[in-house]
Amino acid sequence: MEIERKYLVASLPDDLNRYPHVEIEQAYLCTSPTLRIRRMGDVHILTVKEKISTASSAIHNREEEFILSKDTYNALKSKCNGNSVLKTRYKIPLGDYTAELDVFHGVHEGLHLVEVEFPDTNAADTFQPPAWFGVDVSTDPRYRNSYMAFNG
Repeated sequence: MEIERKYLVASLPDDLNRYPHVEIEQAYLCTSPTLRIRRMGDVHILTVKEKISTASSAIHNREEEFILSKDTYNALKSKCNGNSVLKTRYKIPLGDYTAELDVFHGVHEGLHLVEVEFPDTNAADTFQPPAWFGVDVSTDPRYRNSYMAFNG
């Protein structure tokens, strides 16, 4: 299970390129359940994701990932709907956690979102974000990548 919170970014950290980062392209075959293909650098992945309802403000998903060959990825990409989501993901240490900062490109140019994954609901609910994080959009469906793929 994946437990995370997602935020708009109030201000980008200085010197982003000092952090590990990767270019990501992802597209969607369907959204209920979510079937996503993703290219992260040279790795190609199929993800099956299903939202789990909870009383928490964090996002709870059941998620399974499967490695694909490049040819299979390309074949599935031709079957996807909506826009591909293009972004650079930076991994920024935050003490016990890692912030995954996404800087979007293409039709989502200018959007910056940051996610943090947690080991349990209590950790997610008590997390105090750093000053560079902005508004918590964990429960706002407009900031789901699948929504952005279909709605610009």
